[in-house]
Amino acid sequence: MDTRLHLLESFRARGSDGATYKVMAYEHLARDPSLTTLAEAHWEPTGQSEYRLESGEWVDVRGDGSMEIAATHVELQRDA
Repeated sequence: MDTRLHLLESFRARGSDGATYKVMAYEHLARDPSLTTLAEAHWEPTGQSEYRLESGEWVDVRGDGSMEIAATHVELQRDA
């Protein structure tokens, strides 16, 4: 299955280490072969999303909306 990421938004967040981070939210898209035209493919959302830092590190988003950098366990708070 062909998939790709689509940038939904980016925002600044403050880490529990005092640093400021740029967080980017992506949604997963899958190509729908039944709707392909000669010009371009048709992509549909899969219902999955992921968050990463600008540097590419994974960000875990919990059910309550809190965020943590997966590798370092630094807590993130979205800037207003």
